Amino acid sequence: MKEYKLKIWETAALCALCVTLCVCAWAQGRQQDISSSLVRLHVIAASDEAAEQELKMRVRDSVLEYLTPVLDNAESPAQARSIINAELPNIRAAAEKCAEGRTVRVTLGSEYYPTREYDSFSLPAGQYSSLRVIIGEGQGHNWWCVVFPPLCVSAAEQNRALDAMSEPERALITEADGYELRFRIVELWGELIELIGKNADA
Repeated sequence: MKEYKLKIWETAALCALCVTLCVCAWAQGRQQDISSSLVRLHVIAASDEAAEQELKMRVRDSVLEYLTPVLDNAESPAQARSIINAELPNIRAAAEKCAEGRTVRVTLGSEYYPTREYDSFSLPAGQYSSLRVIIGEGQGHNWWCVVFPPLCVSAAEQNRALDAMSEPERALITEADGYELRFRIVELWGELIELIGKNADA
């Protein structure tokens, strides 16, 4: 009898493990699908003083004013990243126009983002391609958005940009059936990967 109960427990544990592995594999795949389809913008203020936060927003506006038409012809995330990489000196120049003499660093790379909610969609935590604009010491609050597809815009324009994404990607980040469960699974997976990475670096 004990042996029979043990076999039942082992079978249940094996089934639970298989389900967990399948969910993890699905979550990793969906997070990678989303992150690979976007290029995000991260503007970091010099400090949290009111004047620095206001300056951050002026720098943001200048960068977007320059970058948005430059990316108009980008047809893929890879092409958008290539364009941004070639335009880094010009993007920095656009930022410096409003930086009032502060140093500005502009880089393109991979960066961890926490979960963010926007007007018509949400993005799960995880690693994303990121255009970083760091003003001065970069010790102030952040401003985040998405430059490809162009989502640093009004809700109506956001919806048009979202139409360019694949159906599974769009369903995951917008209010479709099953949105909360799917989104939360991917969100937790992104947070777990970041936690593992931090512990490995410690």
